[in-house]
Parts: sequence; C-alpha cells; structure tokens
Amino acid sequence: MNARLEWASPTPMGILMVLGGLFLGGAGLLSSTDPAGMFLMLIAAVLLLVIGGLSLWVRPKLAVEGRRIHIRTLFRGTCSYSFDDVRRAQLITYPRFGRRVPHLEFDLDDERGHDGERLVIYGRWDLGTSPLDVADALRAAGLTVEERS
Repeated sequence: MNARLEWASPTPMGILMVLGGLFLGGAGLLSSTDPAGMFLMLIAAVLLLVIGGLSLWVRPKLAVEGRRIHIRTLFRGTCSYSFDDVRRAQLITYPRFGRRVPHLEFDLDDERGHDGERLVIYGRWDLGTSPLDVADALRAAGLTVEERS
C-alpha cells in the first residue's frame, strides 16, 4: 500500500472557532459598560482563537504512507516512524459522560523522547473521524492494532 492516508481535526470547525473568537473578541471590546463581562469574553475569545488556530495549523495530525506513520505536533513538527518503531498500537475505550469513547494510542520507540519512548493518544477531535475507522485503516495498511476496553 503506497497511498497516503491522513487524519486531522475538522477544518470547518477550526474555521468556525477562529471566526467565533474574532466575533467574541469584538463583542467583548464593545461591551465597555461591564468590565468583568468584557474580561471573560476576551478570555473566551483568546481560547477560541488558540484552539481553532492550532487545529488549522497542525495538519495532518496522523498519516500513514507505505509502512510508515507520520505524527505531527506543534512543537516537534512531523516525526516519522516505521511500523517496526511502533511498540504497541491499541484502540482503547474510556468511560466518558456515561458512554464509552474510543481513543487510538501509540507507544513508540523514539530516541528523542523520555527513555527512548513516546506515547501519543488521539481522540475523535484529533482525527476528524472515529478512531475505530482509523484503526481499521491502519490494520489494512499492515499495522497491528490491538483492542482494549
């Protein structure tokens, strides 16, 4: 398999978050009669801008090409690992808000990491789709993905 598969946060949601942050910031600056409200609105605006901007900047978060996976983060950039560098890839479901939520977890050999290993966990927001679908695509690419509840 030589096709490149990529997963990232949903682009429309990132754009909406940035636009919402701009709107909220403008509304916060215009509400000069309530200083406490203005402060809270500006904090919310900054948070929306940062989260939306990061979701648009760090793309794709996970990619697979051939027998390599590529993981992109804000501070480390894109790191590439062969399937042999993946100590364990597993699909884990955690209880959250009364239901089971799947996450994709990678335990990687990484000479730059602490003690030569790196743990990366992706949820639905990070991948833009269900981690179950990503796990199936990784299995089809030849990576062993375990399941744990």
